[in-house]
Amino acid sequence: MQVLIIGSGGREHALAWKISQSPKVSQIYCAPGNAGISEYATCIEIKDNNLDELLSFAKEKQIDLTIVGPEIPLSLGIVDLFNDNGLKIFGPSKLAAEIEGSKAFSKDLMKKYNIPTAEYEIFTEVEPAKDYLQDIGIPCVVKADGLAAGKGVMVCFTEEEALKAIYEILLDQKFGDAGARLVIEEYLEGQEVSMLAFSDGKTIVPMVSAQDHKQVFDNDKGPNTGGMGAYSPAPIYTDEIHDFVVTEVLEKTIKAMEIEGRNYQGILYAGLMLTPKGPKVLEYNARFGDPETQVVLPRLETDLIVIIEAILENTLDKITIKWSQEAAVCVVMASGGYPGDYEKDKVITGLEKVSEPTRIFHAGTATKNGQIVTNGGRVLGVTALGKTIQEAINNAYKGVEKINFADVHYRKDIGAKAVKG
Repeated sequence: MQVLIIGSGGREHALAWKISQSPKVSQIYCAPGNAGISEYATCIEIKDNNLDELLSFAKEKQIDLTIVGPEIPLSLGIVDLFNDNGLKIFGPSKLAAEIEGSKAFSKDLMKKYNIPTAEYEIFTEVEPAKDYLQDIGIPCVVKADGLAAGKGVMVCFTEEEALKAIYEILLDQKFGDAGARLVIEEYLEGQEVSMLAFSDGKTIVPMVSAQDHKQVFDNDKGPNTGGMGAYSPAPIYTDEIHDFVVTEVLEKTIKAMEIEGRNYQGILYAGLMLTPKGPKVLEYNARFGDPETQVVLPRLETDLIVIIEAILENTLDKITIKWSQEAAVCVVMASGGYPGDYEKDKVITGLEKVSEPTRIFHAGTATKNGQIVTNGGRVLGVTALGKTIQEAINNAYKGVEKINFADVHYRKDIGAKAVKG
């Protein structure tokens, strides 16, 4: 089987690594890929939003299965395009991917189908948004409606911060068309947990739990990022909470999407806040999370290709998915300045010194003059397994210490929440 992976980050590197283990797969391509992915796949210089070129390549190479990593091609309708041309592709349709592509849509869906989430309102104009601030109070959360690479969510602890967020989104158009509408919602107290699940549109099978670290600095300080690290499992996510999430969130969501004529086939990611009043959905993603994928896939013991084939054939209920009991931790090494401005082309050293049980997933790297250099905000995800979360933390940071590039930044407390109690 020939497989094409679309994307260029740590999530796609983890996918390439896991898929390379399948006896069903003979060749992997990745568009556009990165320096690390090239170990497992032939990287093709086609951007993930160039649907026509991706289609032409898949036809030319007679690709048997395409797997979509990032949200942009999904929201542009790549699944519909490939299906219309008789090509197998894994991911939700354009209509289904709107669950991530529009926060307003997803909030309205949750409200309509009684799926637990924060109180909210949707706005296109500044004055009504400002008036609502008085109703909902501070702190609150201001979100750009559309896709903003994980940076369109602002948690505001003062009225000044909230007003600034409203002005930046609606007036300054900081996020372009993604900010044509904004959502203001109540601030929820608690810990966040990521729950990813496989869905064939009828059956939904949850993966193991994970917890992401969104803020750029230790102790959850500073602006939100795409994710500075993750661990799995999340001890705070108990069996009781899991049972509630499966029935009241995951199963309800898949059923709601079916009723709405948006049959959901692919990966459903629910970002949850575990509040004193129970779990509530913060957001949905229509694909594997990043960096959660880097801690979830290393724990997956079942052939990922077998799972994907079952989803595409609507037989997910016929297979058993097995997971390792080991814990996994991923520490993201980022460019100095991220999530703001940062420089590229910094030479990375020490990669060859890292060995099992620690693995490096490249997120933003390239090859230049025979050397691996930085090529993004999040550069590497150093991921390790361990019998316990503490052991996995120790292994991951041992790996981090061996790697270096100019102005490197990483959090020193990834996983700390999981071992405090």
